Amino acid sequence: MKKRSEFKQWLLLIVAVATVAFVLFWPLPKYIEGPGEASAINQFVKIKNHPDKYSGYFMLTSVGITQARPVTYLLAKFFPYYTIENPEAVTSGQNMTEYEKVQDFYMRSSISQATYTAYKAAHQQVKLIDNGIYVLQVQPQSKFKDKLKVGDVVTEIDGHPFKRSDNFVKYIQGKKKNDQVEVTYLRNGKRHQVTAPLMQIDKHRAGIGITLTDNMTVKTEISIKVNPGDVGGPSGGLMFSLQIYSQLIKQDIRHGKKIAGTGTINDNGQVGEIGGIDKKIIAAKKSGATIFLAPYVKPTKTVLRYEPDHITNYQLAKQTAKKYAPNLKVVPISDFNQAIKYLQNQKD
Repeated sequence: MKKRSEFKQWLLLIVAVATVAFVLFWPLPKYIEGPGEASAINQFVKIKNHPDKYSGYFMLTSVGITQARPVTYLLAKFFPYYTIENPEAVTSGQNMTEYEKVQDFYMRSSISQATYTAYKAAHQQVKLIDNGIYVLQVQPQSKFKDKLKVGDVVTEIDGHPFKRSDNFVKYIQGKKKNDQVEVTYLRNGKRHQVTAPLMQIDKHRAGIGITLTDNMTVKTEISIKVNPGDVGGPSGGLMFSLQIYSQLIKQDIRHGKKIAGTGTINDNGQVGEIGGIDKKIIAAKKSGATIFLAPYVKPTKTVLRYEPDHITNYQLAKQTAKKYAPNLKVVPISDFNQAIKYLQNQKD
């Protein structure tokens, strides 16, 4: 009887451990998105002879993404600023290797755009260099599916060089489905060529079947190094530009405050919207920020016609702060100059 009792105890212990392990560690085919971190950007930016010696911080906010486990799945149901997402919604159907590569590219690209914007505003020499067309995704039905990969940089079509995507798109628009095109591209710095027919993109145009963007870098006279660590994506552009600008002009434009924010930025200084701004508001609050710079892009009549309930980044940020971070001031920002003007008026 004693041995049988000990066996039952061990069996119950094993079942209990297995149950706990399942609840804590078993991966589910879902992702949990929630507040990430709000990190001081000056730790990422180093500019020769231009240190950041002022108090306060510009803060880079992020969204935390983790694969769901049974316990985190249940917990996410009870916290309004956590959401449960399908893998396709997070990675756009890409595997994690491709997804991380694209996010890294987006971050490097946003830093280049931010650097260009900041140096230009500070009247420092800077040059934006077009390096070709970066492949973000290859559609499954594309004839180039097994030929081009995420991360390739297209430099020529049929021997015609293209440094920016707009000229590339115009050239392809003049062709039809099944027309053969020769694509020259760089992969890991090595030049390759491949020929295949175009596919039908929609009723009116043919195409290679790739999602693309411009691959740009900057060249500056004053040396700069930016290392964002593990943070990826394009949403840090605005905040990086403010940090870089403040170091270049050697002025205290923060006035001792912790200023968080988010938003893409282009080479004209325009600020673009991003995802997960409600979660970034929570991250900013937890890190002690008192001001949050939120992208504001005025919706067009067309957008409002098809999305009558459309809500801007600024509106969502404002709503979230009112409910969960009432002491966090949310400021709408449409472009770099507007952000600078606002900061210059925040001396008190």
